[in-house]
Amino acid sequence: MNLLKGKTVLITGASKGIGRSIAKRFAEEGANVAFTYLSSVEKGQALEQELQALGIKAKGYRSDASIFKAAEELVNQVVADFGSLEVLVNNAGITKDGLLMRMSEEQWDTVLNVNLKSVFNLTKAATRILMKQKNGSIINLTSVVGIRGNAGQANYAASKAGIIGFTKSVALELGSRNIRSNAIAPGFIETEMTGELDQKVVDEWKQGIPLKRGGTPDEVADCAVFLASDLSRYITGQVLQVDGGMLT
Repeated sequence: MNLLKGKTVLITGASKGIGRSIAKRFAEEGANVAFTYLSSVEKGQALEQELQALGIKAKGYRSDASIFKAAEELVNQVVADFGSLEVLVNNAGITKDGLLMRMSEEQWDTVLNVNLKSVFNLTKAATRILMKQKNGSIINLTSVVGIRGNAGQANYAASKAGIIGFTKSVALELGSRNIRSNAIAPGFIETEMTGELDQKVVDEWKQGIPLKRGGTPDEVADCAVFLASDLSRYITGQVLQVDGGMLT
């Protein structure tokens, strides 16, 4: 359908899971794809080749989005390599779960830095480019946990709730420059991470979902395509839940 033909997109944390699916769907829609990875070097290199085989320009960058200077350097390099930047997808994230009474300062700080500070870092670095173009779409991956909380994930929930507030604030600040800022809140999405869970736990989760199943990374990616494309040109400051009705 070529919904993103000619657009350059930057996706953080795209070597696996939801980020990888977003990168593939964007490439299938004609976008040129820049993406980051950190520890999964082989997967990152494999994804670069897979995307290039689709006939678009693709390049992976080993970069840590939680480091302010690294984010600036990354955005500058992407613009130098691709010539423009129209879409930013802040997807990089981690979990370090534990009950609050047992949670260490390191567990808190690491999750907030990777999940929330990285969104600030990349968005700030990209804003100058997007404002000059007077066009752009920023898509931030939050979570249903950021909306309702979750026991044992105070750090993760706080980081994802922060992303929602940040997304709405950026939408208000940059809307007059034709730059849109939205968030996607996935629910129970079946990835490599959920594959490690006990099947009984997975079945209990699914029973609490109106559609009675987990979501797929591709279903999150379809939402990202919508928000990156001109189909959503009058949508900003919103949080779209891809959760099968979990929070309904």
